[in-house]
Amino acid sequence: MPAEATRPTLAQALFAPRSIALVGASDDADKTSGRPLQYLRRAGYEGAIYPINPGRKTVLGEPAWPSLAALPAVPDHAFILTPTEHAVDAAAECARIGVSVATILASGFSETDAAGRKLVADLKTLRGSGLRILGPSSLGAINLHRRTVITANAAFAEPDLPRGGTFVASHSGSLLGGLVSRGKARNLGFAGLVSVGNEIDLSLGEICSATLDDPAITGYMLFLESIRHAGDLRRFAIDAAARGKPVVAYKLGRSTAAAELALSHTGALAGEDDVAAAFLADCGIARIFNFETLLEALPLVQRVPARRPGPAAARIGLVTTTGGGAAMVVDELAMRGIEVVAPSAATYARLGAAGVKASHDRITDLTLAGTRYEVMKAALDTLLSAPEFDAVIAVIGSSARFQPELAVKPVIDSGAQAKPLAAFVVPEAPDALNMLAAAGVPAFRTPESCADAMSAALLRRPPAAPAPSSKHIVSSPTRQLDESEAYALLAKLGVPHAPAVAIDIAAEGSVDLPFAYPVAVKILSAEIAHKTEIGGVVLNVGSEAELRAAMHRIAGNANARGHAASRFIVQPMTSGLGELLLGYRVDPEAGPLVLLAAGGIYTEIYRDRSIRLAPVDLETARSMIAELAITRIFQGFRNKPQGDMEALAQAIVAMSRLALEAGVSVVDAEINPLIVKPAGQGVVAVDALVGLA
Repeated sequence: MPAEATRPTLAQALFAPRSIALVGASDDADKTSGRPLQYLRRAGYEGAIYPINPGRKTVLGEPAWPSLAALPAVPDHAFILTPTEHAVDAAAECARIGVSVATILASGFSETDAAGRKLVADLKTLRGSGLRILGPSSLGAINLHRRTVITANAAFAEPDLPRGGTFVASHSGSLLGGLVSRGKARNLGFAGLVSVGNEIDLSLGEICSATLDDPAITGYMLFLESIRHAGDLRRFAIDAAARGKPVVAYKLGRSTAAAELALSHTGALAGEDDVAAAFLADCGIARIFNFETLLEALPLVQRVPARRPGPAAARIGLVTTTGGGAAMVVDELAMRGIEVVAPSAATYARLGAAGVKASHDRITDLTLAGTRYEVMKAALDTLLSAPEFDAVIAVIGSSARFQPELAVKPVIDSGAQAKPLAAFVVPEAPDALNMLAAAGVPAFRTPESCADAMSAALLRRPPAAPAPSSKHIVSSPTRQLDESEAYALLAKLGVPHAPAVAIDIAAEGSVDLPFAYPVAVKILSAEIAHKTEIGGVVLNVGSEAELRAAMHRIAGNANARGHAASRFIVQPMTSGLGELLLGYRVDPEAGPLVLLAAGGIYTEIYRDRSIRLAPVDLETARSMIAELAITRIFQGFRNKPQGDMEALAQAIVAMSRLALEAGVSVVDAEINPLIVKPAGQGVVAVDALVGLA
């Protein structure tokens, strides 16, 4: 078999192949395996198509070949449509003859049973052959600009799909059909789409990275079931941001059920979705929470530059002809921490000078007068030029349905200004929405999706570059340090702790402490993570006699629960303005994380926390502090002293550098509580856990 003159790049083989083999193509047009040939022909694909069917001379009226080996040339891309039991053999044949990419439609390749594990292992043996595998459980790869529709998804039977600049990558293949059909109804087109399936070989991030230099692609939509191959996804997101191509993601699994409790509270607080949220945010990916928004958000996100978090909240100006419709948007934005603010006195005066009559409220309600072009246009232009707003939303009432051209014309004509302008259309008005979409104005059908997209756009951060680290990520601790050892490691990084002395219960003579009573007495053991749960802590011990009594009491409590207790750690009683939890954990997919949360016994009740990928810098640490509701008590709340927030930020940075610590691999660490003292007096750790790989 002659080979192609040159081997294609990954992007070419996936989305612009010169030739495609359809392995297991059916002659029955109604079968799933009969669809790809029809779709490719209907789309006008210009390359060679090779249907492979050993039982037929023709497939759907076209010549068929008995095997891949019988083809006149090596195809760039093979779409394997065979049943699961034959898919591995077909992939192996692709590898043998030099096919660049094979997409596997079949399912059954999983880690959940022995048969699935064997199939996965068999496919993985093909690594190193030069063959790249998309899937399994992939419904294919589509490039609408190149008319390459390599898919079995029934939605692509739809003719005249609109083309655009958006590339979609999805863990769910069937979802692509939902987006395509909804996009067509809204006049929103796509550049390409891919169903990534199980990601046994090609990852979602790697596939998207391969498309970054395609000038037809202006932005990305991701539908994620989980965070897989996090390194590939993060590299793609950083490179996309560098090219000015924003990324929007919808992720399943938002339940509040936390991950299994690990060594520390941090494991419960940083559940799977919490980690995903932190990961996406640090990648500069705008996460949305409604499926409707996935289709609608990208035009808005493309117009809003990512910005670093600061003390000033994002502010919205809102113009409307219907107060009720506007109020719904205000409510939805408020729940996402976005404030709708009233025009300043200067802006209000400029509205009046432009002939716009409106009350001086948060909502600039033009009432029926706003249905006139000149009134709405003047109001929008005035608010878009006002410095107090980060973005403006126009809420359009019933006129959008009955006079769509008149209703949306002022919005379209004002939409080219530098400041972002979006529209929420209250009635069912598809013509108005399509006109706005065609003009490039972000437009929304519901207040929920409008607020969801605006929040995602305004709160999006620039991606944080990953720290250089070659350490293998291990997610389960195999050895725990005792508290003294944990303090020593954390002190090396720059995390301060209260003075501590280790005492053996059998030690004779008087106990000479380097600090005054009262003290706290705790069991010192590398086997016990949560000392209070076994009665392993006694507080406010006022004398040496009480100290010895406390040690014997703790030893009795521990022995009753099957633990030996011979060594104890003694510390002075320490107080401050309040308590926080500072944690570190290695997630099996996202990697090292640092977490700040409400501390003490209320940690898991309040679930008030901020998470970032580790390590972090001081600016990021300060933004974590600002995100916590509980940190308001350290900022002069009700005339109380200011807490030492700078020392806290420095402690967060120090803790996060466990991700880089040479010679030791920490997978779980926690300080709870971390005592915050008044400004200038620092922060102090008074309990610490460290789990090593």
